[in-house]
Amino acid sequence: MPELSQQELESRFQKKIDDNLYIEPKDWMLDKYRKNLLRQISQHAHSEVVGMLPEANWITRAPNLRRKAALLAKVQDEAGHGLYLYSAAETLGSSREEILNAFLTGKAKYSSIFNYPTLTWADIGAIGWLVDGAAIINQVMLQRASYGPYARAMIRICREESFHQRQGFEIMLTLCKGTAEQKAMAQDALNRWWWPSLMMFGPSDKDSLHSSDMSKWRVKRESNDELRQKFIDRTVPQADFLGITMPDKDLKWNEAAQHYDFGEINWDEFHQVISGHGPCNRERMNARIKAHEEGKWVRDAATAYANKVHKGKSS
Repeated sequence: MPELSQQELESRFQKKIDDNLYIEPKDWMLDKYRKNLLRQISQHAHSEVVGMLPEANWITRAPNLRRKAALLAKVQDEAGHGLYLYSAAETLGSSREEILNAFLTGKAKYSSIFNYPTLTWADIGAIGWLVDGAAIINQVMLQRASYGPYARAMIRICREESFHQRQGFEIMLTLCKGTAEQKAMAQDALNRWWWPSLMMFGPSDKDSLHSSDMSKWRVKRESNDELRQKFIDRTVPQADFLGITMPDKDLKWNEAAQHYDFGEINWDEFHQVISGHGPCNRERMNARIKAHEEGKWVRDAATAYANKVHKGKSS
């Protein structure tokens, strides 16, 4: 059987994607596709793990046992999401050690949203309602991503994120039905988390470096701006139900477009946070580096045991 040319391989690769078939780890794929997927999936994994930190800060200070148990379960879920995604990233030919090293040395990014502090219990509600709500809108389409391991990992992740979003909204609803001080605390949390939540979808389409390729390869099926608009349209009525006000004086319903118009996002802030100069960037990275170093003995013990078992089976 004659060997296929590069052009024929690329044509078959794109046709498989266009036919809505999965690309699997052992399939031929474009090197650029592999690299972009590794960047996106590993960044997603890092974000899940770093995302545990602002919420874990409130586990011991949750207002009652039910809230404590629910928050603990949520943080545990986020750890699991990170593991699913690291495993998916490894199928692209990079080792877990290489993926983590890129993160710990600052070469790989994670979501900008997790570089903001959680100042009150209402922030835990806002994170669940807004941050996980934005994540669901972004991640539902990833269940149909062209790369099989990524798409399959997202099915369970989206189910759990849906629970997290409902949990956060219920916290905000409880606060908004409470005292004037509690409702003010919910409003303050919304004021601080709204704009960073909009930034989660990434830069505007005209400034996005990877959107065109990722759309062509059907990893992303909707653009950053389309997803952001969908999130705004879905969330504003929820804020109205809660009785709190969006911190955007330019927000208004556009009857002709059947969408909400909204104000300009502070992209300078976004780029500052992404480049490592957000309120908690240093704190988050130091926490992850410390955890990685303190966990070395566990990894070494697991490796030694695995080697011992393997040696016993081969002898």
